[in-house]
Amino acid sequence: MAEILVLDDVQDAVVLVKKVLTRQGHNVQTFTEEQEAIDHVGKNHVDLAILDIKLKKMNGIQVLEEMKKLKPELKAIMLTGYPTLETARTAIELGAGEYCVKPIDISELKEKVTDVLAG
Repeated sequence: MAEILVLDDVQDAVVLVKKVLTRQGHNVQTFTEEQEAIDHVGKNHVDLAILDIKLKKMNGIQVLEEMKKLKPELKAIMLTGYPTLETARTAIELGAGEYCVKPIDISELKEKVTDVLAG
């Protein structure tokens, strides 16, 4: 299955996403610090990054930009509790395949991960 990175500043959120995707057979690495997640992408194979937009030091869009510089082929799904049209447009322009609104709907997340990885 896929190598998936999850970045969210809320520990409970990364634990939940990891649990759901690990059950689907994916290998999931979780992070709550932006730079650690970016460094991981630079040093390891990652198929998909699931990034929260609202983080501590940077936002998820900035993190995605940095990750895409290291791995242009990286696929991404953005998570947000504060959906706006502008954020969605920017995320998609940077190559995010999907957008999930928090609280995360488990079946929606599974479906979007499957769709993005297949795309």
